[in-house]
Order: sequence, then structure tokens, then C-alpha cells
Amino acid sequence: MAAHQEKKTSEERKRKSTQNDTRTSQVQWGRAWEVDWFSLANIIFLLMFAPLIVYYFIMSCDQYQCSLIDPLIDLFTGNKHLSDIWNKTPTLTYRAAAIYTLWVAFQVFLYLFIPDFCHKFLPGYVGGVQEGAVTPAGIVNKYEINGLQAWIITHVLWFANAYYFHWFSPTIIFDNWIPLLWCANVLGYAVSTFAMIKSYFFPTNAKDCKFTGNFFYDYMMGIEFNPRIGKWFDFKLFFNGRPGIVAWTLINLSYAAKQQELYGQVTNSMILVNVLQGIYVLDFFWNEAWYLKTIDICHDHFGWYLGWGDCVWLPYLYTLQGLYLVYHPVQLGTANAIGILMLGLISYYIFRMTNHQKDLFRRTNGNCKIWGKKPEYIECSYMSVDGTKYYSKLMTSGFWGWARHFNYTGDLMGSLAYCLTCGFEHILPYFYIVYMTILLTHRCIRDEHRCFSKYGKDWKRYTAAVPYRLIPGIF
Repeated sequence: MAAHQEKKTSEERKRKSTQNDTRTSQVQWGRAWEVDWFSLANIIFLLMFAPLIVYYFIMSCDQYQCSLIDPLIDLFTGNKHLSDIWNKTPTLTYRAAAIYTLWVAFQVFLYLFIPDFCHKFLPGYVGGVQEGAVTPAGIVNKYEINGLQAWIITHVLWFANAYYFHWFSPTIIFDNWIPLLWCANVLGYAVSTFAMIKSYFFPTNAKDCKFTGNFFYDYMMGIEFNPRIGKWFDFKLFFNGRPGIVAWTLINLSYAAKQQELYGQVTNSMILVNVLQGIYVLDFFWNEAWYLKTIDICHDHFGWYLGWGDCVWLPYLYTLQGLYLVYHPVQLGTANAIGILMLGLISYYIFRMTNHQKDLFRRTNGNCKIWGKKPEYIECSYMSVDGTKYYSKLMTSGFWGWARHFNYTGDLMGSLAYCLTCGFEHILPYFYIVYMTILLTHRCIRDEHRCFSKYGKDWKRYTAAVPYRLIPGIF
């Protein structure tokens, strides 16, 4: 949503104690100032069980051929005890620790020390130094957008090793998958804990911190809005985009290599997973500058939810289809393969064009054409904590006239396509579509709650003009 500053402060305000001293009568956005008991119960549940859920899924594939039911049957019937399952689980190894440390260090190096050059020769790509959205405190951060470059360099080196250098096997990720899980957990908890400590003692911007006084909520949802080290190392941008998403396509390639090693071929279902998820990842990096205006950067504070989630939840549960296909190779019929491919491509078209319409509308301040016509919109205003007033326009035409989050609809269609590649013998690969449905529905509600807090009565006008959230005529 394009924001236009009505007035600018004459000087940067001094950093102060952040114990809710910015709670003013001005309109707020971002995460909550206070936490209710229902939210607290959900947060404690996730803190306790989310790591166990990830372990359970990966363990089920390692010990039970991806069956989610058999481990429970074994435990309830007494055939096995928890200690039996745990004792068969691979432990943390020096090799895995070295691989993971090298991986993260390499991504930090690419992020910090190689300025983007892709925007200089790729038409249409926006990279280099870009500005983010206005924060609640009225700050506009600058970012070095070089994710596409990092992805390209990483994958060029991967294929160079696979076909020329042979420093390590392409199956290295799969072969160390559970030991790497322990490494990812260590990093996820370490960065989340560091971010919380940092917010108390040396926040990047004190006025963009929010304290509820509840340790569990603050730890999970984050206190600081944009924690940084130095000028350029932004925690949210780095951990949201690297190392997890860069690794996503490498993980799938490792799964494909393992299929080739075990069965002498790579199935068309595995190829579909690599292609469709590869398109999604490349789209993310091609539009990384646009990502600066999304809910993750514009509204979420950085805590365990993003820190641990990006290190563990994303790379381990978003790649379940490829993992499943290593244990259960599926060769789809031609018609089914084409149907799934078409569903994936159509979903991507909806996802991309919906976001493109919003981006075009924002960049041109509404002076553009959507579906051949001048877009319709509602004018809104809001204030930052320093009292500065801003204006936005909320589009009510094109895909955004169909539903308020129609880009999520395309995302869900793509999620279903990934799952369908695995057939219907097991429910494990379908966790992704179930999870994404819950996540995006919850995100719709969260986003709209924040927008109502931010825009007030203007948001009511917008929801009256666009009454549906995800599915036109239904929801």
C-alpha cells in the first residue's frame, strides 16, 4: 500500500527506554501490546509441541516409511517405547555441524559482502539497495536486495560440484537430514534468544519495540520490529529468505539425487515437485524487493515465530513431498502429471498476477490500468507513533476486487498441486495443504485485525467494498 508522508520530523529522535513508553493515542499496527489467555495458550502449545511435530514427521519417514499412524500404534500397543524410537534416531554429528555452519556462514557472506549485480543485466529485476515500508515508529529502513544473486551463485556451485568437482555427494542433505535438524534447532533457538536479549539491552530502534510483559508471548512473537547488526544485517530479511528458502531447492535436488541412487531413475512426480516448488522459490527471489512490503516485514516482529520457524519449520516441513517420494517413488500417469502441472502453473499465475496488480498499483499511486481499466480504490489514512500522518490507497478492482487476499488463494492452489504429486497412499505429504490453509486463513484474520487497528473506519469501508477474504462468494 503506497504511503505518502505528509510531514517529516526535523531530526531523528533519541533512543529511549522501551517499556511501552510509545503507547499513545495514535493508531498502532504491528503485533499486539497485550496478550489474552487464548493467545497465550496457543503460544505455549506451539513452543512445546512445534519442535516435536517436526521431529515426528521426519522420524516417521526415517523409521516408519512415512506412516504417521504406525508409530502411535507401536506406542499404544506396547510394541515400542519412546526410548526405542529415540535410540534409533540419528544424533548430532561433527559432520552435520560442519556442513550447517559452513552453509549459514556462506549465506551470511553472500548476503553481506557481495552487492547485487543481477539488476544490472536482468531486465525487470529490482535489486540493489531498496527501501522498505514505513515502520510503526516512522522509520524507513534500507535493504540490500541480493537474494536472487545468492540463489544463483549457490546453485551454480551445487551443480558444478555434482558434475565436475565432486567434493561431496549430491545426496549429502538427505544423508544427514536428521543430524542437520538438530543443527537447525540450535540456530533457531539461539537467534530467537539473542533477538529477545537484544531488544532489552541494545535495540536497533527503541520506538519499534513492543513489550507485553508476558515472557512467552514476547519470546515467540518478538519484541523488536527490525533487529539489525550494523547497517545492513537485517534479521528478518536474512532469516526469512536465507538460509531456509535458498536451501529449499537444494533440499529437493538432494531428494532427487537420492531417488536416482536408490532406484536408478527420478520419477516424474519428483520432477514436478522440483519444478513447481522451484518456480515458487525463484519467484520469491525475483520479487524480493516486493517482499519488503508484505506482512512478514511490515507487521511481524522478530521472535521465535520467525527465527525458529525459518530455520526449522520451513526447510523441514515445506519439503515433505520430496522426502516422501524418496521413500515412496510415484510415477504418475501422463494425464495426471499434466493435470497437476497445469494446476501448479495456473495457481502460480493467479498468485503472481494478483501480487503484480498490487505492486503496479502501489508503484504508480493508482495511475495505471488493471484489466484495461483505471483501478478503483479507497483512500485511507493512518499515523505513526511520532504523530506523522500517512495516506494509503486500497485497491478494490482486478483480482483484489474478487477477494481481499486472492493471492493466498493462488498460494493454496499451488500447495495442493505439490501434495497431489504424491498420490493418495499416505496422509503425510498432505500436511502441507492442511497447514497452509490454517496458516493463510489465520494470516487473513491477523492481517485484517492489524489493518483495522491501523486504518480504523477506512478499513470498514474497504471490507464493505470487497466482502470476501479468500474465495469469492464463499469466504
